[in-house]
Amino acid sequence: MITAKLRRREGFVFSWTSTPGAGSGRSAIWLDPSSTLFFRYFGSRPPAINREWIEVLAASSNNPGGLVFTAEPESPKEGAPSRS
Repeated sequence: MITAKLRRREGFVFSWTSTPGAGSGRSAIWLDPSSTLFFRYFGSRPPAINREWIEVLAASSNNPGGLVFTAEPESPKEGAPSRS
């Protein structure tokens, strides 16, 4: 989601809430194509993509308030019928 928006030269706000253990509260950053980002991946395999979560994040990123981090919904169970 973030890389797709930056490829299209779109700036946006990304916000999240912190857990009580991290001091609670809300944080937000402005991201645009001139931002320097660093990605770190653990392990050698690409992660599985939860399409339902991507759709929720995409809808959020196109609102005036910007991208708001939301918890990942549970992935459909193996063998469960697809909604697509």
